[in-house]
Amino acid sequence: MKDKMMSEEEYLANYDDSRYPKPSVTADIVILAGNEILLIKRGNHPFMGKWATPGGFANKNEELVMTAKRELEEETGITGVSLSLVGVYSKPGRDPRGWVISTAYKATINKEDISVKAADDAADARWFNIMPDMTLVSGDLHLTLDDLAFDHKDIIKDVLKRA
Repeated sequence: MKDKMMSEEEYLANYDDSRYPKPSVTADIVILAGNEILLIKRGNHPFMGKWATPGGFANKNEELVMTAKRELEEETGITGVSLSLVGVYSKPGRDPRGWVISTAYKATINKEDISVKAADDAADARWFNIMPDMTLVSGDLHLTLDDLAFDHKDIIKDVLKRA
């Protein structure tokens, strides 16, 4: 009842934001070019050495689409692509670092129009052919969706079933 007697300014000045636990927030980006997908090889823990979609943590007060664009540029050098929302991924345990919610985006591009270069915390960046059985192939490297880091297989499956 006390809250109803205060102005909104008074309420916010006295609000205890520690009442609710806070998740970390990330953005993941699926880049498609025809029947190919761009993946990065993680250069840091967790899942160091595993393949994943580009992505990373949001900065404070950063719109998530801007997080996606920043992370895409930092990890692959790609800029100026139009991103569309895929979905929000919040399954408990999706990230071993704790409670992490990700907003996933996708872009379909002409890969001849861009140059890809792994940087920041990406140890490598490669195009993988998406085979009919959902195997991902780049040269002599063959991956299944289960080989990917985090829950990126779920994100990629959602993108491909909508394509």
